Amino acid sequence: MTILKHRYIDPATSLSEVLFGLIMTLTFTLGAGLMIQEEGREGARQLLIATIGCNIAWGIIDGALYLVGQLFDRGRLRALGLAVRQAPTVPTASRLLAGELDEILSAVTTDAERGTLYGRIAENMRSKSTATARRLGKEDWLGAWASFWLVFLTSVPAAIPFLLIDEAHLALRVSNAVLLTLLFATGYWWSRFTLGKPWVVGLCFLVGGVGLVAAAIALGG
Repeated sequence: MTILKHRYIDPATSLSEVLFGLIMTLTFTLGAGLMIQEEGREGARQLLIATIGCNIAWGIIDGALYLVGQLFDRGRLRALGLAVRQAPTVPTASRLLAGELDEILSAVTTDAERGTLYGRIAENMRSKSTATARRLGKEDWLGAWASFWLVFLTSVPAAIPFLLIDEAHLALRVSNAVLLTLLFATGYWWSRFTLGKPWVVGLCFLVGGVGLVAAAIALGG
């Protein structure tokens, strides 16, 4: 799973998948106190089934949306390539490339360097025929698979207390504590991709996640 996560989807995407799964699960468990109180063990079982089922469904949806995003990006780049080839002049083609790449390169290059680079890219693209559309391949499907598992696996820690603890209320509290700990751990772990302090980022994720869950519950989510 770690290999899939880092090789086929970028850190920002994997982070959003994990956070979505955790917040979705917390929305169920933090708002389930009344059902547990009224229905006891049976209520806990229904909650467990609903939580895991919801995350499976959203994992499938996120995997499908990942594939749609891959196809969209390729279509957008093919459209840009066609526009570059059909541009009346190389400077016009260079301006099209600047609109796509300036945001990425402006911080590390000068205007003159970018102008030269875009001109070379435009000349190279205009000398070649239109690229054929690339179909979804193995890496795309593995990226979708990783997206599904990241969402689904976040619901598993929430289920374990209900399998090990007979008293439904206690199991719910333990489940919530585990999920809140995972929110902090997620921020702590992903902070290594940034310059943020792990403890500070972890606490921000914890507070922010609880705030989002509270908002979702208040709005009927």
